[in-house]
Amino acid sequence: MIRTLPALFALLFAAPLWAAPTGQQTLFNFVRPADVVKVVTQDATLPQYNAEQTPEGEVLRRITFNPTQEPRLVLSPQSGAWDWSQSGAMSLRIQSAMDWALTLYVKVQSNDGKTLVSRVDLPAGPAQTLLIPLQANSPSSQGMKAGPPMPITVDGQRVLLASSTCEIDRSQVVSVTLSMIKPAAPQSILLERFGVQDSEPVFKAAYSELVDAYGQSTRGRWPEKVSSDEQLKAAAVTEQQQLKGWLGGRDKASLDKFGGWTKGPAFEASGFFRTEKRDGRWYLVTPLGHPFYSLGVNAVTADNSQTYVAGREWMFGALPKAGEPFDKYYGSGDNRSGNGAGQGRSFDVGRWYDFYGANLHRTYGQPCAVPADKAPVAQLPAVQQPPCTPERFDAQRWVSHTLDRLQAWGFNTIGNWSAPQLVAADRLPYTLPLSIVGDYTSISTGIDWWGGIPDPFDPRFAMATERAVAIAARDHRDDPWLIGFFADNELAWAGPGNDAKSRYALAYGTLLMTTDVPAKRAFLKQLRDKYRNQAGLSKAWGIDIPAWELMEDPGFVPPMPDPQHPQIEADFKHFQKTFADMYFKTISDALKWHAPNQMLLGGRYAVSTPEAVASCAQYCDVLSFNMYTLKPQDGYDFAALRALDKPVLITEFNFGSVDRGPFWGGVTQLAREADRGPAYATFLKQAMAEPSIVGVHWFQYLDQPVTGRLLDGENGHFGLVGITDVPFHGFVDSVRKSNLAAIQQVGKEAEKAKVTKHEGEGAKPGRDGKAAGQGTGHADGHSGSGH
Repeated sequence: MIRTLPALFALLFAAPLWAAPTGQQTLFNFVRPADVVKVVTQDATLPQYNAEQTPEGEVLRRITFNPTQEPRLVLSPQSGAWDWSQSGAMSLRIQSAMDWALTLYVKVQSNDGKTLVSRVDLPAGPAQTLLIPLQANSPSSQGMKAGPPMPITVDGQRVLLASSTCEIDRSQVVSVTLSMIKPAAPQSILLERFGVQDSEPVFKAAYSELVDAYGQSTRGRWPEKVSSDEQLKAAAVTEQQQLKGWLGGRDKASLDKFGGWTKGPAFEASGFFRTEKRDGRWYLVTPLGHPFYSLGVNAVTADNSQTYVAGREWMFGALPKAGEPFDKYYGSGDNRSGNGAGQGRSFDVGRWYDFYGANLHRTYGQPCAVPADKAPVAQLPAVQQPPCTPERFDAQRWVSHTLDRLQAWGFNTIGNWSAPQLVAADRLPYTLPLSIVGDYTSISTGIDWWGGIPDPFDPRFAMATERAVAIAARDHRDDPWLIGFFADNELAWAGPGNDAKSRYALAYGTLLMTTDVPAKRAFLKQLRDKYRNQAGLSKAWGIDIPAWELMEDPGFVPPMPDPQHPQIEADFKHFQKTFADMYFKTISDALKWHAPNQMLLGGRYAVSTPEAVASCAQYCDVLSFNMYTLKPQDGYDFAALRALDKPVLITEFNFGSVDRGPFWGGVTQLAREADRGPAYATFLKQAMAEPSIVGVHWFQYLDQPVTGRLLDGENGHFGLVGITDVPFHGFVDSVRKSNLAAIQQVGKEAEKAKVTKHEGEGAKPGRDGKAAGQGTGHADGHSGSGH
């Protein structure tokens, strides 16, 4: 129970305050205030006498943030500025006065106007010392998306180390602001000491020895956590028995070899996957002519879970030394891309370690030694070669076991970025990305997570596309197991915000370029053809353009759309549609030439524009979206998609939590592991309710490494399987039940569907450049995680 004044007057002066950490300099004490710091509140209350004693014996003072736009508490020096140049962090003794966690924002401003902003997720419970690093210090600066769980205990005290991404002049600090954003009701916190201190000991305590010998987080416990090699092997034996039972109980009689539903009216068999709309619902159709709902998993591979160790070996508790077991799982790489995904990230080059590979070796590794009286391995015929090498895990066993898992768990599709060996087994249909790489020009839209968007007017883009499609078609042109190719992945068709500049970032960014960029020349030609001269354009856009040549200058800044000049928006829309048309038509034409029987599955949109989506519907067989939302309908306006009359594939979705090791729960983070199964079931149920959706693909098969994957440092827990190759059994069991129910539902709906084909249905839309129900969407694009 918290006690308040006046009962605490005697306590305050009879008992010492809670001991401050070593090295801390206290500037102000909320319980014993002095005129050394100016305290100002806005839409917040800080009564003069309201000290309270917590159950732990601390005495703190309450401040209440009122339900307004941004209530705040501002601390500043009585005169001049604070010189914190010798300190590593601002410190504040703080506690949530509520029974739930609170989100605070702390802003530290220096005299030059620079501001350091930290978001603080303040947990419920006892008081802790909040540390705000005064120099850029974030999980990304340590090579990972999210940092270790907070608070931690250092020298017997709870410490909450926040992240900061900006730089300020530490010698001229003029204010510290604590605020909340739009609290729905009054929210209170308790405060005591405010000051500065050295943050290095806390930082070291937070990040040291994060990872154990198995690649698992050392910061928690959970049911699937592994502590010995024997436990790994025993788990594998138990799972194998379970998989055998699940595989033996499958309803094989109702499915063709591709996973299509064989009962009910058949579709036309073309020998390849295609789409068809029947009785108002879109279907994927297997090569044998049966309805198919694609339930896929992305990144099913044993070769994508490495993490950089170079320069941060102290974060790992048991890395093998040279000559020790599993030292063969080191390698080296370089992921210094310069893209938005890598901004602010450190530890992105050098030596890495593959914990997943080492764990597979522990579980399935087989000594490949040949008895002395037998021929040496090198002299054996190929058919007699041992199935593995003594240096690596048994890759073929992994392939077989993984396919068993996917089929037993109700999945029927191998999603993007998966191991080629899985595809070669001819057990599950699959999808492939087209990797269009070249020296063509790119346009920046401001986000550029994976780089700029390709300039389709550049002849070098057409050459790169032709080359990429020809390479992909070489091995997959006539493969009936291939569902189709994706045009690319998460191109930045729009900017990072919700304003007009972001909406028309492609047009805006193009006009900022020089005229040696083919897209800008195309845009200027569009404008010249429409307005003839700069006078007509000046009037339409409401700006003064004395000479047409001024628009060719890279310093030209176009106006933003406004209601008084509607032609600005009309011109931007027209260019963005023309740009997208050229992009998708180039890819579609190349695919029709090199692999005419294979489908083009769209661009895996994370952020999009209506123009880009309409162009995709015109030239692709399927619209594909990566949606990190609780249900598909939250990710896009499906009424607008239905107007385009094209099937939709959800190519990424997931739900994560932070109670199974990795520190990031993803874009759609849930409170607990137990919530993931119901969330998956809800998402799939809502997808099934949308007649345009023909499948959903989970991202991803494995958890990401605790210290971040090589590509961009993501370290999320949203896998079906952990870094030890042990499945998350509760989640997997729930997913399996949802998948099997979905397949049954699709079969029943197909059985009831009318056989009669309507005009324009049953063909492969987009193959001849014409799409059934072609139109223009009006939905805003959804911004995903950028995988």
